[in-house]
Amino acid sequence: MTIIVDAPSNQVATQGKATNGPDRRRFGAMVMAAGAAGWLKSLPASAEARFIDFEWVDPSRDRAVPARLYWPAASDRKGPLPLIVFSHGLGGSRKGYSYLGEGWSTRGTASLHIQHVGSDQTLWEGNPLLLLDRLDGAADEREAIERTRDVSFGLDRLLERENPFHAAIDRKRIVAAGHSYGANTTLILTGAQVIRDGKPIGYRDPRFTASIVISAPPFYGETDLAAVLAMVDVPTLHVTTTEDTIRIPGRFSPVQDRIDVYSAIPTPQKALVVFQGGSHSVFTDRSLRNGGPLNPLVKRATMEAGLAFLDLVHHSDPAPMEEWSSTWKPILAAAPVAFLVPSRQADRRRRV
Repeated sequence: MTIIVDAPSNQVATQGKATNGPDRRRFGAMVMAAGAAGWLKSLPASAEARFIDFEWVDPSRDRAVPARLYWPAASDRKGPLPLIVFSHGLGGSRKGYSYLGEGWSTRGTASLHIQHVGSDQTLWEGNPLLLLDRLDGAADEREAIERTRDVSFGLDRLLERENPFHAAIDRKRIVAAGHSYGANTTLILTGAQVIRDGKPIGYRDPRFTASIVISAPPFYGETDLAAVLAMVDVPTLHVTTTEDTIRIPGRFSPVQDRIDVYSAIPTPQKALVVFQGGSHSVFTDRSLRNGGPLNPLVKRATMEAGLAFLDLVHHSDPAPMEEWSSTWKPILAAAPVAFLVPSRQADRRRRV
């Protein structure tokens, strides 16, 4: 591992190599164990991914904003890179969801994983009798706001001129993504807002052109979900499972909440993926005991769904999403329907 110094802010970043994804033989064995032998005949093994850790601090809030950047190898880069900025769930960290960072980067898409110090892995540390209090504090509205600021600040830092990566990022293809609490963060960054004292309060970041929302909880305490999500107008991919129930101390959310969030998004440019089986935490970096043989399949399918969705959004190309649906049909309860993007709608009107 080498050390890189971010000279302008004198922040230190570490650079390393992410672990390889499952090789073809191991992946094939998992498919057979899941009862889906005979499909996915030629999936390539994941190439080596590289990451860089940043120890950023937002001076305006005196708040640490650690981040991990997964960066494609030179052989995987073709022109300006799309960027996905990822927000972890309650109790997570920048090191989590590595399968997404590794998979996306080895396919030419960079991803920046933000760590939220007010709702990160430290929640599970300390006196267990005070865990409920810590969770209540982490789920507080103030922390929800700070999380959106973390993401915007991290994007600011990555795009500033002094950052060596800034010139290689395509400003028109920056995507917000997150799991669970991070999915709420993503929705706020792309237009979700609440009414306080008769006034709308939102923290939208207009740099995000699309979003990937994995296992989105309801907005706890809000009674009108449609009103909260009324201003979300970027193309959005929603991902969930038939067993995606949230059970943590003080919080419970049934699977239907995930569907309700999808339904409340007003834009027709949205897609819903529902896997057959798999718990709420199947999308985290937990072991195979969390979902058994289905676990790595859902992870890989989720990673690939994100890329296929972005081909649809940024290149008006529905073919990758259609191919994805065909490939992963054995583990899907509901597959996404490729919507028409504005450019395709215009082409259709001209032909008519």
